[in-house]
Amino acid sequence: MYAIRRWSVRHARGLARLYDLFEWLLVIIAPLLRRAEGAGVERPVALVERTVKRALFDCRMCGQCVLGETGMSCPMNCPKTLRNGPCGGVRPDGGCEVVPAMRCVWVEAWEGSRRLPEPDGILDVQKPVDNRRWGRSSWLAEARALGRKGE
Repeated sequence: MYAIRRWSVRHARGLARLYDLFEWLLVIIAPLLRRAEGAGVERPVALVERTVKRALFDCRMCGQCVLGETGMSCPMNCPKTLRNGPCGGVRPDGGCEVVPAMRCVWVEAWEGSRRLPEPDGILDVQKPVDNRRWGRSSWLAEARALGRKGE
């Protein structure tokens, strides 16, 4: 899993382009998703999202995805679940102070963000994780938000 997560960071540009296509699809189907909101759409979509994002990013399904800002490195993989940058314990070699065999998620995020079309998104301060969203689909949340923009 860790090797694939590192691969995703190294290929952040291509994955961001793929996500742009996916977002375009979300914009198209957003009205359908909004109409089906109460019809049990959350569970199957979250299951697919969990499967895909777990495989590529070792996703923790926080429900508030910021992969597009963090160079395809999920900040929830940080043992301290830091949402806005590294702790003071990053080792000189970029290793994590809690799990020395792992590179700091935020070192990975910075490197991945440099490969993104808009690399400065990593500088945006993220809101704290809303624990009520754990396990929920961020794809659906994004589609709903995009659908509201189009109204």
